[in-house]
Amino acid sequence: MIFTDQLNRQITLEHPPQRIISLVPSQTELLYSLGLDHEVVGITKFCVRPSAWFRKKTQVGGTKHIHRDRIAALSPDLIIANKEENLATDVEPLMADYPVWVSNVQTLQDAYDMITGIGAVTHCSSTAATLVTQIKAGFAALPVRPVPIPTAYLIWRDPWMVAGGDTFIHEMLSACGLHNVFGEQLRYPAITPEQLAGSGCELLLLSSEPYPFKEKHMAELQAIVPHARIELVDGEMFSWYGSRLLESAAYFSSLNF
Repeated sequence: MIFTDQLNRQITLEHPPQRIISLVPSQTELLYSLGLDHEVVGITKFCVRPSAWFRKKTQVGGTKHIHRDRIAALSPDLIIANKEENLATDVEPLMADYPVWVSNVQTLQDAYDMITGIGAVTHCSSTAATLVTQIKAGFAALPVRPVPIPTAYLIWRDPWMVAGGDTFIHEMLSACGLHNVFGEQLRYPAITPEQLAGSGCELLLLSSEPYPFKEKHMAELQAIVPHARIELVDGEMFSWYGSRLLESAAYFSSLNF
């Protein structure tokens, strides 16, 4: 069968995949939710969920700097990758030897399409469709905020880095009724304290990943934006675009911004 990934590349599989490697943490969790415990043979060292897989599945490197020899030893018949989280210099050579399905997720619709696409390529379409229906219902139930709160979402320290407007995090902020004050910038720009102070943000969110912000960082930032409310948030809920979305809407509601 021929399948099309989110880069509009076609891959051909002669039979349902039996030896899958995932190079993306949130998509590893999705494969677990699809019931593919026996089929998934390899993951990255950052694929911490489910914890049972993290302990027992073979790790083939990080999301970047993948070990080709470990992948070869697993003889995969399908590799799941992502345009942003994996390096093209890692993934493109794999395409010459294995079927590689690549996701490209910036919006909720992209996430729904990704779940549907991975469901199809792994022959789990019915389960994937159920997941998408449940996720959509959760987000549809989120209250609509009359006036979005001007918000900045920090992902890194030294230098300070924020989520820009062409990211999945930006989409999640919008779903929460928040206005990304750095939404006119692309990807994850580095900003100065002066830029943050002049951004007009009334809410500053400190993500738990990739930089593990803690309470000790809040005072430092409060001095920069003294009138803003500062909150620590679970970065997985804002940036994982697989089955974690089943929990995201309820988490957003619990934040009570």
